[in-house]
Amino acid sequence: MEPLLDFVRGPLFRITFAVMVLGLARNVFMALWGIFTSYYQAGDRNIPTRLILKRTVNYLVPFRQLYRVRPVYSIISFVFHVGLILVPVFLYAHVSLWRGAIGFGWPALPYVLAEFLTLLTVFGAFALFFGRVFHEGSRRMSGVDDFLWPLLLSAPFISGFFCVHPTFVPFNYDALLLVHILSAELIFVLIPFSKIAHCVLMPMSQLISDLGWRFPPDSGEKVEIALGKKGAPV
Repeated sequence: MEPLLDFVRGPLFRITFAVMVLGLARNVFMALWGIFTSYYQAGDRNIPTRLILKRTVNYLVPFRQLYRVRPVYSIISFVFHVGLILVPVFLYAHVSLWRGAIGFGWPALPYVLAEFLTLLTVFGAFALFFGRVFHEGSRRMSGVDDFLWPLLLSAPFISGFFCVHPTFVPFNYDALLLVHILSAELIFVLIPFSKIAHCVLMPMSQLISDLGWRFPPDSGEKVEIALGKKGAPV
């Protein structure tokens, strides 16, 4: 088991992490390129910067929107995403690994807070899953990946929690650690090629949306030609 753990903690981790970083970098580049070309071709280049910035902040920190539609589900989703970001990045064990790998680290979450967020994230993952299963509107709008992602994202948290508390389960510690690492590495590989890539594209979403409605000056004429309605009365 030890040679396998060394492999997944070493070469496999570096490969999967590189796939995630390079894949997300490509997504960001494509989004920025789309923003540039849309702005260059736009008929109206007067971008409401302050309004877009305000909408972006409200979208990233949606406190006001949480209570409008399905408030319980929205709050659970928000808390789930907070734990999903903070625990992997600021867990003491993870910070220590990065410090050993790259020579520096950053402040870690207090142990009690990290464990509380871990449990909240697991609870949120299953709440979102069952919320989609039992809510007819969400069920109709959801694809297979929408049901699978909360369960997959919960796997590193569940296995990591039991690694810290191995007496809670009858499984071998090395087996738990292997599941923990492999599930995280599977997520690394899938992130750039799935809707989870929005984790890096969200800050640009409002600008992209605004530019998407700023059509080139001759768009109307081209639409008329495409529809065979050139010169027809409106």
